Amino acid sequence: MKLGILTGGSDCQGLNAAIRSVVRSTLVEKDAEIVGFLQGWKGLVENLFIPLTMKDVSGILPIGGTILGTSRANPRKLQDGFSRIEANLKQNNVDALIVLGGYDTQGVALELHKRGFPVVGIPATMDNDVGCTDYSIGFFSAVNVVADAVDKLHSTASSHHRVMILEVMGRYSGWVALYGGIAGGADWIVIPEVQTNLSDIINHLKNRRKLGKYFSIIVVAEGATMHEIPVADVTEKDEFGHIRLDRRSVGAKVGAQVEKMTGFETRVTVLGHLQRGGSPAMFDRVLAARLGYKAVEMVANREFGKMATFAGNRVESESILRVVKESPKNVSIDLYDIARIFY
Repeated sequence: MKLGILTGGSDCQGLNAAIRSVVRSTLVEKDAEIVGFLQGWKGLVENLFIPLTMKDVSGILPIGGTILGTSRANPRKLQDGFSRIEANLKQNNVDALIVLGGYDTQGVALELHKRGFPVVGIPATMDNDVGCTDYSIGFFSAVNVVADAVDKLHSTASSHHRVMILEVMGRYSGWVALYGGIAGGADWIVIPEVQTNLSDIINHLKNRRKLGKYFSIIVVAEGATMHEIPVADVTEKDEFGHIRLDRRSVGAKVGAQVEKMTGFETRVTVLGHLQRGGSPAMFDRVLAARLGYKAVEMVANREFGKMATFAGNRVESESILRVVKESPKNVSIDLYDIARIFY
C-alpha cells in the first residue's frame, strides 16, 4: 500500500508531530510507502509532493508549523480541481489519503470520498471548532500562548492601573478565548456564542474600581459581536468564503469604547499569529501521536470517509459527513457560566 498525506487550511502547533506519527506508523507498523503533498490541497491539484522517510520526520516533533506547508486553497474554486486531484493520486499510485486540518479541509476530504477515493481525516486546528471530537491538534498550544499573554498583561495593567484588552483568534467559536481567559484569570471574556452588552462590561469595570481593583483584563475573540459596537463591513474573503477577521479590529473598537465610557486608561493587544507559532504543548504532542497512529490503523482497516476523534480520553472514529454537519462546534455555555464566577 502507498499512502498520501497533506496538511490543509491554517497552520497550528502539532502538525509536524502528527505527520511524524503517521509516517512512523506507516513505515514501521505497516511497512508501506508514504508521500507528502505540499501546500495543502494546492499541492495535490498541482502534483507537488515529496516521498517521506524516517529521516524526513526525525527531529520534527517539537517544531511548530508543517514541513509539508499548507494553504487556504479550495479545489472547488480551482479549474477541474477534483479531476486533477484524482488524476494525480492515480498517477502516483496512492491508495489512500490522510488529511490533517479543520472543518473546511475535512469538507474537501468528504467531497473526495464521495467521488470514490479512500480518505481518512485528522482534526487539526487551534480554534478547536471541529465537530465530533473533544479536542483538535493545536488547541492547547494556542491556549498556552493566550494564558501566558494574560499573565504578562497583569504586570503592566497593575503597574499603570489600566484596562487591557486582549484580542485572540476565534471566528465562530470562543474556545481559545474561554480556556485562555480562565487559565489566565481574565476579568471578562467575550466570545461569539454569547451576545455581550458593552454596558455590562462597563458596569463591571466600574464596580471593580469601587472595590479597589484598579486594573482589569478583558479577552475578546476576534469573531465576537456587540450591538453597541459596529464593525467594518469586510469584503475580502479567502477561498472558503471566510472574511479577514483581523480587518474587523474588534479589540480596538472595544478598547476605544471602554476608555470613552469609563475614563479608565485602556490599551489593546492583538496576539494574532503568535497563537499559531512555536513548539507544541505536551498535550498536543501526545494527541498528535495518538490520532496519527489511529488514522493509519483506520486506513489498514479500510475505515474510509471517517476522521480520527478524541472523546473522553478515547481515540475513536466518526464519519466525516457527521463531522462537517456538526462543525463549527460551539463552546459549552455551562463552561462559560463557570468562567463568569471568577469575574
